[in-house]
Amino acid sequence: MTETTVETWPEPPLAGTEAAAVLGALERQRATLAWKCSGLDAAGLRATLGTSAITLGGLLKHLAHVEDSHFARLWLGSPVGAPWNGVDWESTPDWDYRSAAGDTPEELRALWRESVARSRTVVEQALATGGLDQLGAHTTRSGERPNLRRILLDLVEEYARHAGHADLIRESVDGLTGEDPAA
Repeated sequence: MTETTVETWPEPPLAGTEAAAVLGALERQRATLAWKCSGLDAAGLRATLGTSAITLGGLLKHLAHVEDSHFARLWLGSPVGAPWNGVDWESTPDWDYRSAAGDTPEELRALWRESVARSRTVVEQALATGGLDQLGAHTTRSGERPNLRRILLDLVEEYARHAGHADLIRESVDGLTGEDPAA
């Protein structure tokens, strides 16, 4: 995928394994976000809609954090790395959204792409050793551990919610609409 086009639009299989269907849905949501945030300058990535403070740049940074935290914390049971580990999330719970205004478009896109690449590597390695029923390292207060299926489905839900925001914001910036670049 380039910054402004998608070479091959990810499409979940019509018939395939459960893992292929879940990963296909997640890849489609990732591609939608990348497309909606592509080709814009800093002003475009800082645009808001109505009274909302959500920006496309903020969405990129937030979803980079979600990617890193879900797999580091929930799957691997390890601390989340930089830049997330240097944030006082108690006093600034929306730091990812707010701090994005100080980042360049290139920095935001790179941060998101690198987080997605780390997630893909973790999932690929996990699936090579078992299926979606494998349990992550994180244990809740009630003693439960999320399986890989739940972590991936949570990511699909997170992307789907924010792809809707991205649709509206991008249309307000330059009129770009549609469900995929071919539309």
